[in-house]
Amino acid sequence: MQANASLEMQILFCAVVLGLIQLLLAILASVGGRGLPWAVGPRDEGWPALGKFGGRLERAWKNFIETFPLFAVAVLMVDALHATTATSALGTQIYIWARLIYLPVYVAGIAYLRTLVWMASLVGIVMVLAGIWPGM
Repeated sequence: MQANASLEMQILFCAVVLGLIQLLLAILASVGGRGLPWAVGPRDEGWPALGKFGGRLERAWKNFIETFPLFAVAVLMVDALHATTATSALGTQIYIWARLIYLPVYVAGIAYLRTLVWMASLVGIVMVLAGIWPGM
C-alpha cells in the first residue's frame, strides 16, 4: 500500500481483504456442508441447507455484500473529492471494526449484539458521507 494513501483508502483495502476472507469461509462451509459434487455441479437441485454454523457464515457473507458497496462508494467519493475529515476517518474505522466484530458475533448467534454491531457499521458509512454532504 502506498504511504500517501489516506486512512480511508487504507481501511477500504482492509475491508476488501475482510470480504475475501468472509467469502472464503462461506465457500469452505458450503463445500463442507453440501459436498464437492454439488459445489462444482450445475446446482439444478437448489441450495441444500448448511447447518447452523455454515448457514451463519453464508448469511454473514451476504450481509457483508449488502453494506460493502455503500462503504466503498462513500470512501471513493471522499477520496476523489479530497474531502477527508476526522469524521470520515473515524467512520471508516467504525465500519471496519464493526464488520470484524460482526462475523464472530453472528456465527455465535448473539442476536441483539449482532444487530447493534450491524447498526454501528451503518453509522460508520453515514459518518464517511457526512464529510462530503455539505459540499454536495
